[in-house]
Amino acid sequence: MSISNEPLDAAQSTARREWMGVLARTPREHLEAALDAALQGARVPAYDWLRAPEIGLAMVRGRIGGTGDAFNLGEVTVTRATLRPKLDDGHAPVGVAVHMGRDKARATLAALADALLQTPAFAERLQTRLIAPLAARIADERRRKETEAASTKVEFFTMVRGE
Repeated sequence: MSISNEPLDAAQSTARREWMGVLARTPREHLEAALDAALQGARVPAYDWLRAPEIGLAMVRGRIGGTGDAFNLGEVTVTRATLRPKLDDGHAPVGVAVHMGRDKARATLAALADALLQTPAFAERLQTRLIAPLAARIADERRRKETEAASTKVEFFTMVRGE
């Protein structure tokens, strides 16, 4: 089993950050369906827990006016998990998941997807069949919410009397 402690290069780090964001924002039912479809015909590997799914709290910080001084806004419930799949090629990536909420199954699926995305045997397939469709779904939902919010926008103006 090869375990690499080498730091990721900038491109790998950016790619992993992006797919971790997609996995963290995806509801369990969508993640489960997309992962099943992406792994169609492939054996889902067994894995060892490095940290079984745990539920805890995380402090959320905000900024005054969006750019000012930081302050503690409050706490949110988060679930995290860390695992290492048992792969035939001896490659042993560590999969990590952290998301808001109390869904341990979702954390397991996201950690497994993260680990498999780091392996040469699964990376390309999961990028095209898992991450790309989920990212498109998130972008569509964001556009829908922005359009809905824009439709409620009120324009205020001031009239000056010309006396």
